[in-house]
Amino acid sequence: MKIFFVFLTIFIFAFCGRADKNVLPAAQQHEHEGQEQESLEHEVTQKQKASEPEEHEHDELHLSPEKQKAWGIELGSATSENISSKITLPGVLSLDLNKTAHISSFVQGKVVSLSTDLGAKVNKSQALLTINSPDFAQAQADFLRARARFILSRKEFERAKMLFKEKAIEEKEYLKRQAENEKMATEYGALESALHSYGITHKEIDELIKKCTSMEKEGHLCELADPNLPILSPLSGTIIFRDVIVGEHVEPQKILFTASNLNTLWALLDAYEKDLPFINKKSKVTIVSPLYPEKEFTGKIAIISDMIDEKLRTIKIRIEVKNDERLLKPNMYIQGIIENEEVERKFLAVPEEAVQNMNGEKILFVLDEKDTFAVRHIILGKKIGKKRIIASGLEKGEQIVIKGAFYLKAEFNKATFGSTHVH
Repeated sequence: MKIFFVFLTIFIFAFCGRADKNVLPAAQQHEHEGQEQESLEHEVTQKQKASEPEEHEHDELHLSPEKQKAWGIELGSATSENISSKITLPGVLSLDLNKTAHISSFVQGKVVSLSTDLGAKVNKSQALLTINSPDFAQAQADFLRARARFILSRKEFERAKMLFKEKAIEEKEYLKRQAENEKMATEYGALESALHSYGITHKEIDELIKKCTSMEKEGHLCELADPNLPILSPLSGTIIFRDVIVGEHVEPQKILFTASNLNTLWALLDAYEKDLPFINKKSKVTIVSPLYPEKEFTGKIAIISDMIDEKLRTIKIRIEVKNDERLLKPNMYIQGIIENEEVERKFLAVPEEAVQNMNGEKILFVLDEKDTFAVRHIILGKKIGKKRIIASGLEKGEQIVIKGAFYLKAEFNKATFGSTHVH
């Protein structure tokens, strides 16, 4: 009996050992199943990727003529444009200092009359005020006396020349008369120049001499010295400053009026260092002001400063601006638009609304064949007005969608496989 139980026990252990060889522990079994699942998912993913289209593969759309009309689709071609640089610079308007004058008296004296006022338009050589000046009267009297002495010395010299020729006087006497005449001529010329420094013209001096000669012929003394000196405008323009009243005693250093021709102003623009390669005296310049949004004022670059501001790192650009309508005012803030065209290079340009964004890229819709539109991936260049330069991706003469491109993009986004037909 004992022998029987021993054999039974051996048999049971042998049987359990063979079964354990075919059964894995629970943890190892789950790990094995996970590896199989990952392998299956990887295989499916690879099949899905293989079945997905390549980038830009589905890029055609067939659109019926009726649908094109309903969507407002319009075709056109790229235009050939000169590319230009356009810089907008801040600035301020200033008087044209080449056509502006500060007006003061040549002598000290008392203002006896005014013939203009602030805001008045004046012409060149027009009298603005009159000053009573004893110094001016004295200068006229000195001139007339010098003239009389010069005339007398000239007569004596002419007589001496004749006598010396006849050997009636010695050479010493002749030379004395000659030197005296030259001295009187120099004094006479200097006092005439003094009258010119008061603003008296040659014509006015000739009239003064004529009147004096007429009085002398009639046996009267030449007493024509007039103390009243008119102050004339040196240019045609507008009186923009006045600081004088009748009865005031004025000195030569005081500015009485400022006149300026406002038909031309200066626009002083501030350009940065990086802008300098795009600015030259041949650049096209337009001045704009927020006060007149619909108007543009033409300008011309007069001076590009040779010095850069060491703190602001800017350089001054002086623009001459036409102001015939007198809309622009000195000290007004403006903007200057400076343009340069590359006239030797032509670039393709399309309307800005023709360019669309798709999947982060810039595209155009090109007419591939009748009623079939293709996506064309492009690289954009600069903006010219309402157009964009096409740097690459488009050939000259190709028909593109210039209006309604947004609807085509929306339809392309719906498409998932192959070419799409829309009726």
